[in-house]
Formats: sequence, structure tokens, C-alpha cells
Amino acid sequence: MSRLKKILTSLRFWVAIFILPFALIGCAGLLIDSDPDFVSDEFIARETITVALEEETTVSYLRAGDPNGQRVIFVHGTPGDAASNWNGLLRNVPDGFEFVAVDRPGFGFTRPKGDVVELDAQAAALAPLFETRNGRKTILAGHSLGGPVVAAAAANYPNDVGGILVLAGALDPDLEDVRFIQYVGNVPPISWLLPRMFRNANRELIALEDELRLLQPRLSSITQPVTIVHGTEDKLVPYANVPFMERTMTNSAKLEVIKLEGMNHFLQWQRQQEVMDAVVGMAETLASLQASSSPVAAE
Repeated sequence: MSRLKKILTSLRFWVAIFILPFALIGCAGLLIDSDPDFVSDEFIARETITVALEEETTVSYLRAGDPNGQRVIFVHGTPGDAASNWNGLLRNVPDGFEFVAVDRPGFGFTRPKGDVVELDAQAAALAPLFETRNGRKTILAGHSLGGPVVAAAAANYPNDVGGILVLAGALDPDLEDVRFIQYVGNVPPISWLLPRMFRNANRELIALEDELRLLQPRLSSITQPVTIVHGTEDKLVPYANVPFMERTMTNSAKLEVIKLEGMNHFLQWQRQQEVMDAVVGMAETLASLQASSSPVAAE
């Protein structure tokens, strides 16, 4: 009996009870082969930019590749150890590209440390990083909860975002299911025991259904090309999100679905080549659209 009492009064026990479910629920961009404390190496540089949200925010991001090339911004899901989720891609940037991976507000080195559950605010944090080079606007690629973030950015900044890739993205509000334990984990003192990453992730997930319902009417305003990459065996963000996007993103200049048979949720780790191919394909689409709309092509 004394041993049971000791376990039940153990801080580690209760932290484990609440962390493990969060690590397994929908929209998880889990910690696979990446380093939350990663700063830089010979391929990748870390930089920061100040953004005026409700409170001043310093967005930290990783950058690699050609500083004059086609900019591609990668947006991680939740939870996740932020920008370093994409290191495998950033160490293999194709010629003519610049890859940027952000620490979303609430994660990594981005400050302040508190949660930001609004998709529009998350999109606004990306906006200062949008650059048009040689007539080609920034491409956004979002994994998991990063998917609705880049969709919101495309809807809100049509003149700055060239195209988006939704990688195992959670867009359908009807597929969101908040578990009772998540509400328990959001109440002090339990919430105080959780690491910041999991506490903020839990709050994002609790708010996500409402945020997706706010976003849904604006999906039809996305006119940029959209590429959806999703695994058929994704247990965290079901493949059923794909037909939802096909029904709602009706005004996209080009909507392509890359269906990965038998694949789970973790695309940027286990299917890097397919993700890279999708990025290059999007750049080719933008180049083609630019050429077809030029005065010379019109003649």
C-alpha cells in the first residue's frame, strides 16, 4: 500500500499519465530524429525576425540553400520540437531553392513562450518571411496542424503566397475529437506539470475544431495551386481530410493529391523524397503559371 501511495504522489507518474496521451493524439508532429535544441550547423543557419502580433513576437527560424532562390517555408505540426523537424530536407536543398523552417509561436526558440491557438495569428507570424523573387512568390508547406496554418496564410495573403503544400494536414473540423483527459490536462495544477511544448500543443488541439470552422468558409478563396500529400494509413490525421479539402478548395488554380498507400503520419521523416518532389513540382507549377500569364505568352 505504501508503494502505491508513493507512486500516486510521484510527480513523474502524473506527468507521464498526461504527456503520453498528448504524444499519441491527432495533429501530432512528434519528435522523430530531430533535436529541439538545434541551433545551426555547416548547412543550416538560425535567424530571428520580429513580428507585431498582439504582443511583440520574435520568430526563430532555420534557413538553408540559395538566398536568392525560390523560397519555401516549412511549418511544423503540434506537438513538435519545431523547425528542426525539417533538418533532413534543409540539409539537401536543391539548386535554385532556399528552404526556411520556422519555430511556430509557442514552440522552440520563438518568443514569447505562451500558446497561440488562433490560426490567423500563426499565419501572421509567417508573413514577414514571405518574399517574391524573380516573380515567384513564396511556397508554404505545412505538416499536420501546420496544414491549416498554411491554408490560412494562403487565404489571408493571396498577393504574397505562391502555392501551398498540405502534408498530412488536419483541415476537416468534423474529424477533430478532443478527449476528456485533454481538458483535465489544461487545468492547473496539472497544466503546470506539463512541459511547455505539450501544454501549448494541448491548448492548440482543444481550440482546433473551432479554428477550423472559422477557416472553412475561406478555403474557397484560395486561388493558389495546392498540393496535398497524405498517407492512407495515417491514424493521427485521417485520410478523410483529403476529400474535405477537395470539396472546399474549389477555386485553386491547380489542386493535386499525392496519395501515399500504406503511409502513416510522419512524412517529413519517412517520405522525404516524396515531400521534396512535391516541393519541386510546386515550383514548376508556379513557373508554368507565370509563363502562361506573361504578356509574351499571351501574344
